[in-house]
Amino acid sequence: MQQYSSLPDQNSQIDATPKLLTTIEQLRTQLWLESSLNQLQSSLNDCLLSACNTVSQAEAAQGEVFQTVVNEINSAVHSSNLAQIDFTVAIALFQPQETVATVCYVSRSPSANSQPLFLEVLTAEKKLLLRLQEVIEVEDLQQLENQQPPSAWRLADDCGSIMGWLIIAAVPRSCDRQSLIESQAQFRSQLMARSAKQCTTTLLQLRHIRSWQQRYQQLSSSNQELEHSNQLKNQFLANTSHEIRRPLSSIIGFTYLLLAPGYKPTKERQQEYLNIIQSCGKDLLALINDILDLSKVEANQLEVQYETVDVPLLCSNVLALVKEKASNKGLRLRLEIDPEITTLVADPLRLKQMLWNLLHNALKFTSIGSVGLQVAPKGEFVHFTVWDTGTGISQEDQALLFQPYFQIAKAIAGDIEGTGLGLALTRKLAEIHGGSVNVESEVDHGCRFTLILPLKQEAQVGGDEGVGEAKFSSSSLPFTPSSCVDILLVENDLPNAHLMQIYLDKLGYQVTWVKNAAEMWEALTQLDPAVILMDVYLADGNGLELVQQLRENRQYEAIPIIVQTAMAMKGDREICLASGVNDYISKPIDLPLLKSLVGKYSKAPTEVDGEWGVGSGGDEGDEGDGGDEGD
Repeated sequence: MQQYSSLPDQNSQIDATPKLLTTIEQLRTQLWLESSLNQLQSSLNDCLLSACNTVSQAEAAQGEVFQTVVNEINSAVHSSNLAQIDFTVAIALFQPQETVATVCYVSRSPSANSQPLFLEVLTAEKKLLLRLQEVIEVEDLQQLENQQPPSAWRLADDCGSIMGWLIIAAVPRSCDRQSLIESQAQFRSQLMARSAKQCTTTLLQLRHIRSWQQRYQQLSSSNQELEHSNQLKNQFLANTSHEIRRPLSSIIGFTYLLLAPGYKPTKERQQEYLNIIQSCGKDLLALINDILDLSKVEANQLEVQYETVDVPLLCSNVLALVKEKASNKGLRLRLEIDPEITTLVADPLRLKQMLWNLLHNALKFTSIGSVGLQVAPKGEFVHFTVWDTGTGISQEDQALLFQPYFQIAKAIAGDIEGTGLGLALTRKLAEIHGGSVNVESEVDHGCRFTLILPLKQEAQVGGDEGVGEAKFSSSSLPFTPSSCVDILLVENDLPNAHLMQIYLDKLGYQVTWVKNAAEMWEALTQLDPAVILMDVYLADGNGLELVQQLRENRQYEAIPIIVQTAMAMKGDREICLASGVNDYISKPIDLPLLKSLVGKYSKAPTEVDGEWGVGSGGDEGDEGDGGDEGD
């Protein structure tokens, strides 16, 4: 039977001793390598933490990472047996599309007398000096990266694009140069390669941190803007509530007086009350129009109709609108127009709106003295300057003056009416015209607002023939209709239906009112109307769908249809016309305009009706609306 000894052979113990020593030496070196890399990672983590806690330039944070890598490798090599060589660690940065890289970071030498080391490019048989700002060909760096052992390791971003190279130049201190380099090259290469990887990973994390910081700053800025917008919204709602309640109070109050049992005012007093009610209603409409106009401008949906404007006439008309307000405050109104200014190309309604806003503001903040409008040419532009002798505006408030919903603090404290929309809308309308608005003012020395508009516009003068509602003024088609003209009124809202029916009855039409689609179809079996007035929103259907059904029916397809609706935004009129209607009028109903449209499509004779013609609405009512098509 074969026997085996449990004791090791003496010769095998002797042979194993060098291997054991080699393993211990490798382990010691490996521990040094891992410790050095851990220290490097710890320092890089400190760089990332610093970047998180402070908002610095991206170049500065990246530079700190590069310098940390160079310094830590320098410290690691000096703490090991690799210190038996002279070495320099550097980073050369590279710009895309260039053929050279620049040495931007170099390790600090422990000896003050140390000289810069050279890199040997073996394949090219050249030596490269490794010092700050030294320029190295990219081709040489690629050779240093590929030779064995390597002397350069690339630093790439997450997309694989090269940012630069981590470089080391080493020269042994002993005469046995070749043997020393070969024994230490493996550990040096591992240290440099893994350091380069840690560097690129840290740079990627740093880029993410910078991205998060920028996102945070954007969100912070957005939150501040939202908070500011919320404050403006709350102020706007408070101001709008005040502006709505003020005329509503008068409307409800004077209506109550007129309806009060036992109260019988004289005809003159009754007329006065009705004028107040009408004026307050127009104030409410103007407020709504301002809000709609600003919404249209901000949504890039506001259209203008350019035409040749008689400047002196338009300015005189605008001053007439504010004459009563100036008179009530004891202020003088002045108008100065340069004789050279006779016409310009603009949207007359919008120009009147802009000037009215400026004059109205001037009167609002002026209690003593004068308010004036000065018109003068300046090259290719016309300057409309509205000046006053009022309280003036501080520089701080001037910077915010044209923001929507902004109001001067003293105006709010002094309970001065307004919503903060007029100036914002005026500037936006001026910009649409290719112009601008600026202000000059000192506190207690009045203001000068200058509206600057070009004399000519690139757009064609004159509107499209399909402008529709805007084409017809209150006096465009005066007439006295025949009593045999039948009108079918399809209207869901009782007050509006009652108003239109009374008005058209007084004009001599035979008006049949129905409230919904079912009643309309029943009425058409007994009636052959000259015109159908169609509401869009009905209890049992959509008015535009009814129009399409009428157009598809040969019996009714030729009947003119005018739609009346509260839809007043851009595109609403086009939607209505596309459904097959002949024309469009928005609510609140402009009665003189209703008269014109019904007269046009019912082919009524054109004779002036003195009692129910233009005089009942008046020019003042047309100018007071201040809206665009249909407002």
